[in-house]
Amino acid sequence: MSGGVDSAVAAARAVDAGHEVVGVHLALSRMPGTLRTGSRGCCTIEDSSDAWRACEKLGIPFYVWDFSERFKADVVDDFIAEYAAGRTPNPCMRCNEKIKFEALLDKAIALGFDAVATGHYASIVDRPDGTRELHRAATWTKDQSYVLGVLTTQQLAHCLFPLGDTPSKELVRAEAAERGLSVAKKPDSHDICFIPDGDTRGWLAEQIDLQNGPILDPAGEQIGEHEGSQAYTVGQRRGLKLGRPAPDGKPRFVLEIRPKDNTVVAGPQELLEIDRLTGIRLSWAGPAVPEAETGDWFPVDLQIRAHADPVPARARVQRADDAVGSPDSDGLDSDAGGNSVERLVVELEEPLRGVAPGQTAVMYQGTRVLGQATIDTARSKNYQPAVGA
Repeated sequence: MSGGVDSAVAAARAVDAGHEVVGVHLALSRMPGTLRTGSRGCCTIEDSSDAWRACEKLGIPFYVWDFSERFKADVVDDFIAEYAAGRTPNPCMRCNEKIKFEALLDKAIALGFDAVATGHYASIVDRPDGTRELHRAATWTKDQSYVLGVLTTQQLAHCLFPLGDTPSKELVRAEAAERGLSVAKKPDSHDICFIPDGDTRGWLAEQIDLQNGPILDPAGEQIGEHEGSQAYTVGQRRGLKLGRPAPDGKPRFVLEIRPKDNTVVAGPQELLEIDRLTGIRLSWAGPAVPEAETGDWFPVDLQIRAHADPVPARARVQRADDAVGSPDSDGLDSDAGGNSVERLVVELEEPLRGVAPGQTAVMYQGTRVLGQATIDTARSKNYQPAVGA
């Protein structure tokens, strides 16, 4: 129970379906004075109170579970470490992976609950063999399956998404009003919950030792100075503050971040076009495709942002033991224990722009979410980032 309208209606539908429902709000911050500002932020005191009022209206028990230490270690500290390494993480994906569907689900199962229901807009399809698949919601514009792409087969077995077949958010709000839920008109939250003012650069400056450094063009000529390379992301246009225009008069974009020498590379937009990427930390949302074992290519639609359009591609799973000597091995090695590791290799049929290491690539076939991987490298025919930068 986040305190929003979606989770409140999801709980109400679970009650109507005959389930024994308990409302749980997650305390993720150790700042007790944190308050919501309009639609910015979430998991605040105000949200906790709204969740409690919804549970009172539905006649179900309400609890607050303190996961603030886990949240700081698995989400906030990970966010800082990724930016410090020149990558662009997605904290909502990490929260779903480590908090809502790992810490919360593990505790719920240990206490004897059968499933965790949330207000996410996504659908689950039961297969004849008893396993489950994750699918897009009925309404594309509200679909949240991308941020659930980190769910595993085991976790899907204990998930419920009561809003998956709802045609629109307006219907959810109307239903909340009919049920007398006070959150019916509450605005949706956005931005990063632990940076509610939306100033990611300012927040990072308090967490990372940002130092000035050069901004280079693709040829290596200095064209400006930045105030900390870790606060930039690939594809960024605003905030470069370059003192002179490009020779062709067109705007420049961040092409590469080199944290080792505190350098940012900026250039024309066409150099952002990516036609190949590799991913690490691969996971499957349901049974893996047969090609995952054989290493053969399989067709996918790839989505790299929550609200981006998917693009057609082909993918294969590469292991360390079959990558040695391969022309597309990408330097894949075994892990510290000598075990074979997996890497997802994707070749795009249509180029993508602004793909940053650290982002999450979610694979689809039709409406089904196959799985996801964290982008490790992104390559372009037009521009090659410096090796080891």
